[in-house]
Amino acid sequence: MIIIVGAGLSGLLAAYRLKKASIPVKVIEARNRIGGRIHTLISENKTPVEMGATWFWKTNQHLIKLLEELELSAFEQFMEGSAYVQYFSNSPAQPVDIPPQETSFRIAGGTSSLIAKLAEHLSSEELVLGEAVQKVELHNNSLKIFTTQNEYEAEKVILAIPPRLVARSISFSPELPTDITEIAEQTHTWMEDSIKVALIYKSRFWKKRSLSGTVFSNVGPVTEFYDQTNAKDTHFALCGFMNSAYQSLSNAEREEKVVTQMTQIFGEEAADYLAYEETVWNEEKYTKASSDSSLYPHQNNGHSIFQKSFMQQKLFFANAETSPQSPGYMDGAVYVANEIAKTIIG
Repeated sequence: MIIIVGAGLSGLLAAYRLKKASIPVKVIEARNRIGGRIHTLISENKTPVEMGATWFWKTNQHLIKLLEELELSAFEQFMEGSAYVQYFSNSPAQPVDIPPQETSFRIAGGTSSLIAKLAEHLSSEELVLGEAVQKVELHNNSLKIFTTQNEYEAEKVILAIPPRLVARSISFSPELPTDITEIAEQTHTWMEDSIKVALIYKSRFWKKRSLSGTVFSNVGPVTEFYDQTNAKDTHFALCGFMNSAYQSLSNAEREEKVVTQMTQIFGEEAADYLAYEETVWNEEKYTKASSDSSLYPHQNNGHSIFQKSFMQQKLFFANAETSPQSPGYMDGAVYVANEIAKTIIG
C-alpha cells in the first residue's frame, strides 16, 4: 500500500493515478476537509468564493489536460472595464484602463470542484480525515506511519504537504539527511501569510458601470480585489487579498475596514452586500508552520533536492512547492503528482 500525506491537489491526484493502476492507496489528511490550499467557500445565496487557489493560464498545460481528462470546464476571468488604483492614502482611488495582459481562467463551479472530482474515486477507507501524521519510521522493508490516532504500514509514502510543514511537524527514524531538512525549513509555502476576503452581492453593479471590479491598492487594507462572478453569471462577488498586517484584528474589525474601503472606492452600492467571507491562512496550522524566520515568495520552490527519494527510496516529496515545473502553483501540483505516480507505477 502507498500512503499519501495530505489531501490537497497533489495528494488526491497521486492517489487517483495510483488507484487507476490498481495500486492500493490511503490518503491521510490532518484537516477535516479536503483540498488544502484549494478552498472554495459557498457563501450567502450559494455564491462560491475562492479563499485559496483561483487562477490558471494557457501555459499551465498540465492542469489544463487534467481538467479535460476529468471533463471539467473553465471560463475567463472577467477583466472588462476600468480598474481602480489607490496610489496614496491621502488621495482617492483613480479609475484606469487595464492594459492588455495574458488571459487568466477559473474553474467552473469553483476550484474545489477539481478536488471533489478526484476525491470521488476514493472510498471512505482510502481517504482518512482529521488525522495528523506525526512520525515515519523505517522498519525492514516497509515504513510505519504514526498519526494522532492510528498507526499504519506502507510500502512507500508520498509527502504531499508543504516541505516546511514536513520539517516542523513530522519526525523521521532514521532522521532525514541534514540537507533536505535545512532546505525544507527554508522553503516558502504559498498563501501561508495571506488573508483572502470576499464581499457577496445580489447584483454585479460594477459591470453596469463599465467597471471590471478590479482594485489595486498601495495603502490597503485590501491590496487586490477582483470580480468573482460565477461561470453562469448568476452569483456575484468581489474577492481578493488583504494586507497581512491586519491579521491581528478580529473578523468583525477586518470586515468593517474592507467595507469602508470598498465604499470609498465604489460608492454606497458596495455597502449593500449580502455577506462577508475571509480566510486568514496564518491561522491554518496545517498550512502555516510556526517559524521565527520569514522567507521571500517562492523561496526554494522547485529545489532539485525535492526530486530525490529518501528512506531507501520509499519516501517522496510531492506538492506544489516541490515541483520543478510551475513551482508553487496548481500546475506544478499536477505535474509533480503525475511524475511521482509514474515513478511508483514503474
